[in-house]
Amino acid sequence: MLIIKNPYTDPYFNLAAEEYLLKNFDDDIFTLWRNENAIIVGKHQNTLAEINLDYVQEQKVNVVRRLSGGGAVFHDLGNLNFTFISNALNKDEIKIDFKHYTMPIIEVLKTLGVNAEFSGRNDLLIDGMKFSGNAEHIYHQKKRTLHHGTLLFTSQIADLSAALKVNPLKFQDKAVKSVRSRVTNISSHLEKPISVTEFYDLIIQYIAGKYEDVKFYEYTPEDTAAITKLADEKYRTWEWNFGYSPKYTFRKMIKTEGGSIEVYINVDKGNITEFKFYGDFFNVKDKEDIEQALIGCRHNTEAIREVLSSFEIPQYFNNTSTEELLSGMF
Repeated sequence: MLIIKNPYTDPYFNLAAEEYLLKNFDDDIFTLWRNENAIIVGKHQNTLAEINLDYVQEQKVNVVRRLSGGGAVFHDLGNLNFTFISNALNKDEIKIDFKHYTMPIIEVLKTLGVNAEFSGRNDLLIDGMKFSGNAEHIYHQKKRTLHHGTLLFTSQIADLSAALKVNPLKFQDKAVKSVRSRVTNISSHLEKPISVTEFYDLIIQYIAGKYEDVKFYEYTPEDTAAITKLADEKYRTWEWNFGYSPKYTFRKMIKTEGGSIEVYINVDKGNITEFKFYGDFFNVKDKEDIEQALIGCRHNTEAIREVLSSFEIPQYFNNTSTEELLSGMF
């Protein structure tokens, strides 16, 4: 097994690194890593339906889609992420097995006096509160399994809650929805305080002693260049992080000095396929001009603002500004 101590904290790079290791290496791998503030959404999720867009934009939180399914999670530097990548001995051994990969984490915590347990489909709990969510992806071409999980250690729980707080009435879709749980930090349950970096080292030491034929590995310049390329071409792109979302319908009502405006949007692959305004507003010009102009536009703040800049909005919606109208679209 290769053990990789990943020094990078760029979430786009780190998600790309997982895919790179999964597809380009043949060894079993364990790697431990941290991200700067980020929301990591599951492969099959509607990104906009999982994030508090206003908070994310104000706080400059990174948003990245991962390879695996499951729900959205919040990362910061107080959270550790662990990844196992393993080969199946034969095609019959390729399966989803969360408990197998989370047991080493439970064992490490027991050495620190923390009684953690596996629960439900893919969570780890302390005293009934979640500190670890896990997900898996099968790479069938090479019969390899990628398992990764979060470990809340000294994470900012308030930031986590704010970043993932979404109004469920806005979106109607068939995407996988995240289930919010009561969460806790591991550090709150330790008999003796340690830092997140000390906890990092303890996990590395435990894994190194548990598995046979362990070798420590550092990314080569070639590895780093290839991962950076994959991050730039895929994981940093709007097409992957937002456009990959399933079809959905968005509805929202806003109230302005000019009246109530209800926005109805159908979106496919991140692009608007239908757009309608309803409400008790007054207008000089026909709203259908704007509705038609938005067809084919990305459901994205900057893209829609650019379209709206061509219109004198108060002529279409009396006593309403462009920013007010835009606020009704997210």
